[in-house]
Amino acid sequence: MIVLLVLLVMALFGLGFLNGMWWVVAAVVVFALFQYGRGGGYDDWGRGDDSGFRNYRDYRDRVDRWDRRYSRQRRGRWARQDRRDRERHG
Repeated sequence: MIVLLVLLVMALFGLGFLNGMWWVVAAVVVFALFQYGRGGGYDDWGRGDDSGFRNYRDYRDRVDRWDRRYSRQRRGRWARQDRRDRERHG
């Protein structure tokens, strides 16, 4: 199916060299393909449903838990590194 659409777009752009109106038709086909084709367009970015946001929120929560867990264990080392950086650059 996608191969046929690509061939259609190529043919329309090719015909555009004969008549400029075919370029407009090709642009409309490309716009419609990206906007409405292949599953609705908006669902790919998480706008149609909240699955994209949920995935991002779950990822962010995992990163926050990891940071909290390991920041407690390495707090002293980070403090020493910060002190050395301040001494070098300050």
